[in-house]
Amino acid sequence: MPLRAPLTGGLVALMLATAPPAGAETAPGYTAAGAYLAARQAMGAQDFAAATPFLDRVLEVLPEDGQVKENLVVARMALGDLQGAREAAELLRGHGSQAGRLVRLAALMAEDAHEEVLAELDAGQGLGALFDPLLRGWTLIALGRMSDGLAAFEEVGQLSGMEAFGLYHNALALALAGDAERAEAILSGAAAGPLRMTRRGLEAQAEVMSQLDRGEEAAAMLAEIFGEDPDLAQLRAALTEGAPLPFTVVTRPRDGMAEVFYDIAGALQGDAADAFTLTLSRVAEALRPDHVPARLMSARMLGTMGQYDLAVAAYASVPPEAPGFVMAELGRAEALERSGEAEAAQAVLEALAESHPQFAVVHISLGDLLRRERQFDAASQAYDAALELLGEPLPNHWPVWFSRAITHEREGRWPQAEADFRQALELNPEQPHVLNYLGYSLVERRESLDEALEMIRRAVAGEPDSGYIVDSLGWAYYRLGRFDEALEHMERAVELMPTDAVLNDHLGDVFWALGRKREARFQWQRALSLGPADDLDMDRIRRKLDEGLDAVLVDEGAEPHHPVAEVRRGH
Repeated sequence: MPLRAPLTGGLVALMLATAPPAGAETAPGYTAAGAYLAARQAMGAQDFAAATPFLDRVLEVLPEDGQVKENLVVARMALGDLQGAREAAELLRGHGSQAGRLVRLAALMAEDAHEEVLAELDAGQGLGALFDPLLRGWTLIALGRMSDGLAAFEEVGQLSGMEAFGLYHNALALALAGDAERAEAILSGAAAGPLRMTRRGLEAQAEVMSQLDRGEEAAAMLAEIFGEDPDLAQLRAALTEGAPLPFTVVTRPRDGMAEVFYDIAGALQGDAADAFTLTLSRVAEALRPDHVPARLMSARMLGTMGQYDLAVAAYASVPPEAPGFVMAELGRAEALERSGEAEAAQAVLEALAESHPQFAVVHISLGDLLRRERQFDAASQAYDAALELLGEPLPNHWPVWFSRAITHEREGRWPQAEADFRQALELNPEQPHVLNYLGYSLVERRESLDEALEMIRRAVAGEPDSGYIVDSLGWAYYRLGRFDEALEHMERAVELMPTDAVLNDHLGDVFWALGRKREARFQWQRALSLGPADDLDMDRIRRKLDEGLDAVLVDEGAEPHHPVAEVRRGH
């Protein structure tokens, strides 16, 4: 919801209202026009923390500008400030603002002002055909009108494509009321057909099953679907102990209201505007401060928007004792790394590996970060710990074997690297990236060239539009001396990734081998302009430009492509 006031409207009015009088050098309000532009830019970049003070300043000068008020509601809610957003929302009455209505309703729900919520809904100040009956249902239940609340959920069940929402909230209400049998029948699909269950819904089903003395079955269900998920470890352990668990997904009607916003936010992710989805998850947090899944959703959305500082703060707010703590710390490390703070991200993951060493995903995440930071030996050790925890290799373990193979290869431990590459292929025989990496490495080592060529062909068949993989095939043909075939694939690779320095350098070598030296030099010059890059020797390219590839090959003890006499002439 970016600031959209046209230059011929709000900004011009603002400039006229704040322009200094004739002959005056300065005027206190003159910077308000700058605040308007700064607010517009910040909202366009979804930098809510930066936008808020500018919007406050603009509103002082343009108190009737509905778009400024709308953006202030969105910005404050994105920051998790329900009270501040409500103050701005009250200014939007009569503007037909969905954000204003949403925040006003949320604030009333947070105050348990149930009669006022119903009055807003009855007055047409709701949020739409899906939100309103769900919120009405929980509000009626809060007023002690359970039957009327369930009827409201059934109303949602009549909406095409929305049946699952009504059934799910019906089940949550029944579980809250202690009717575990009817709740489980809905959640399992026995009552009205299968539901597309979210992770949150499956957790609710597991708790309900435990109340029916089916805790071990529930634990097995979670293990089958989610594996050794660290944030479900507490729940699974409690389920296997046998005692019925309390129903925690909804402990009071306000929790049900929070679930409405959380559920719809999850359904809208990727389809609705990021700012709107974030507002919904923030409302869920405001209604239920211990709603860790909503907090994690908000943090992920902020990271997607590039608001890494806010994402880090949201992740850091999850307490260590919460079931979602491990995922929160993994998310915090990712947000720190993406913001350029790799050292801080590494510290987070190293601390997590100390406090939660029993989870393979923690060591994998640490290994991945160390590998990206080129700390290959330390990365290998992290992968060692992960693979020890994973135990017997399974097909879905191939990425860990592949990652450790890369760290071994970069450290010069080729026998160990090749063994890990081949283990990854055994687990996933047609995985294009493993086939490509192993095949390319064998080509570079001049080993098993026929096998390497076949691997890379299979990799290209799996990902025909990957410039890196197509380049590998061209390079394999080049190493085999099949230059015409190499050229076809190398040109295709550069077409796919025209700004990649390594691919342009490779194409230059192929042109040189074919005697097309002017074109070779053009590609090398282009590689220099695009570099530097990993695995690219810039000085070697300069030598190729000065002396030609054959002279460089001779100096390296390799066979030149053209007669030595020609090499000695320099061209």
